[in-house]
Amino acid sequence: MGLSRVRAVFFDLDNTLIDTAAASRSGMLEVIKLLQSKYHYKEEAKSICNKVEVKLSTECFYPSNTCITDLRTSYWEEAIQETKRGAANRKLAEECYFLWKSTRLQHMTLAEDVKAMLTKLRKEVHLLLLTNGDRQTQREKIEACACQSFFDAIVVGGEQTEEKPSPSIFYYCCDLLGVQPGDCVMVGDTLETDIQGGLNAGLKATVWINKNRIVPQKSSPVPNYIISSVLDLPAVLQSIDCKVNMSD
Repeated sequence: MGLSRVRAVFFDLDNTLIDTAAASRSGMLEVIKLLQSKYHYKEEAKSICNKVEVKLSTECFYPSNTCITDLRTSYWEEAIQETKRGAANRKLAEECYFLWKSTRLQHMTLAEDVKAMLTKLRKEVHLLLLTNGDRQTQREKIEACACQSFFDAIVVGGEQTEEKPSPSIFYYCCDLLGVQPGDCVMVGDTLETDIQGGLNAGLKATVWINKNRIVPQKSSPVPNYIISSVLDLPAVLQSIDCKVNMSD
């Protein structure tokens, strides 16, 4: 009995299908303009945004009891207070947060070539979007980039008991599509969640998108395939299926 062909592909969202990092930078630039033009901040504007970026990079979610709006507004409030050494300014923090968020969402789009790739792939295999993160935040991104129609199912980690890299969320995805882990491929940009999760769940293959040509640490999980762009995925899937045909 030969190996099975790929029946389903699980895609990460952030920095895999949409350029979340670039969208966030655009949001920060708008906040800097606001602080400099309306409030006459100088270098402090960049300092505040840098502090918020650090807070976002170390953010931890507690899905059951955290309001993401309150949490992220508090990052701006703390950053402003740390930089200006004055009293807390919640109103300004809210203005900064909502400008950053709205600008970021405006820049979250699916490129036309990515849409075309997804449309073509879906004629051959099941497609599922599997994204970690806070429910509200991720659902807003999904709506902003209008990607729902390209997938057979969408799973948000913040709505589940466990997120990537836990095997349970991968098994849940398999159940949704009526496939086995050995039928599936995980595609994502994060070794610790996307790739480790795919390995933990025993998927057929994991594909790491290494756009910035990062050299992984020796302790990092090892993906089955490495590509620099999600647009290189069809060739990888064809390669996997060719190996299956050769084993039959």
